[in-house]
Amino acid sequence: MGNEKIGFVYVTYIRSTPEKVYEAITRPEVARRYWGHENVSDWTPGSDWKHVRADDSRAVRLVGKVVSADPPTRLVITWADPSQADDPDAHSRVSFDIVPYEGMVRLTVTHEELQAEGEMARNIQRGWPIVLSSLKSLLETGQGMDVFAKPTAS
Repeated sequence: MGNEKIGFVYVTYIRSTPEKVYEAITRPEVARRYWGHENVSDWTPGSDWKHVRADDSRAVRLVGKVVSADPPTRLVITWADPSQADDPDAHSRVSFDIVPYEGMVRLTVTHEELQAEGEMARNIQRGWPIVLSSLKSLLETGQGMDVFAKPTAS
């Protein structure tokens, strides 16, 4: 067991612009349309950010700090459960790297410094693929996906 840390890398190609992808991550009114949550911050390095459920509960699901922000190509944040906000060991780190291609962008999300045995690592393995699929759908078709959908029993 111990304190082993792991990381994951997710890459997707989106028919969009770097500006629109960056906005989709950082603008609450866009994030709620594909993520079911709003990412709330002024996005300056050192500032706090919060991941807020986009419903009547307005529950804060994640918290962290903005490590660096270079719109529209890179954003780095720390990421923690609100109950562990004061424990630096419980914070992981997420980098969004946005590279323009002809008529599209490559978005690479790198989620590092996760506790290997932790619930957060299990949750993000399920979470990022559907969130990034929903982001791609929203930007390409105007329609996000239900990121809270459950597998259909066969």
